[in-house]
Amino acid sequence: MDGIIFDVDGTLWDSTESVADAWTRAVRDHSSLDITLDAKTMGSVFGKTMIEIGETLFPTLSPDERMKLLDICFSYENRHLEEQPGVAYPGVAETIKKLAGKYSLFIVSNCQLGYIEITMKCLGIQSYIKDHLCFGETLVPKSETIRILMEKNNLRDPVYIGDTQGDADACAAAGIPFIFAEYGLGNATAPAARIRTFSDLQKMFL
Repeated sequence: MDGIIFDVDGTLWDSTESVADAWTRAVRDHSSLDITLDAKTMGSVFGKTMIEIGETLFPTLSPDERMKLLDICFSYENRHLEEQPGVAYPGVAETIKKLAGKYSLFIVSNCQLGYIEITMKCLGIQSYIKDHLCFGETLVPKSETIRILMEKNNLRDPVYIGDTQGDADACAAAGIPFIFAEYGLGNATAPAARIRTFSDLQKMFL
């Protein structure tokens, strides 16, 4: 194994409450939609691409209107998270620090530009993550984003830690093992391995 790649939401932290608050304000400020977004709703779309999220949450808008509103939502979200961060899962910072002593660590997410940087800053793990990539940069499915990161960093045998079936499918398409974070926001079938807490990675790899 030459690297560990992490998902963000449902794996490193839970930001559903803060994101729901930010998006609700953005929708009210910049659209005529009469909707209130909550943590459960946001959790159900985390892990999807931005295009898929727009189709799910704003089905009555045209594709152009969705993208404009999404851009505003993401801007509100990034600013809000700096003041009201997500909730880190137990043991994340400590485990990341220990893993970084032996492995190269990376992050790949279907999020927007700036989100991974905010997450790392809030969790205090910036210095331990060698590289990261997101949908906002690549505009391609997660499997392809994983491949791009692998090629960029000459990875041949990494593993991916995530919490949804979408993560599992992306790993299958990218040809790498998937480790399922059971404590996260979603479900997954037939992973290569499972962890009940983030700290379980120390037992698995150290």
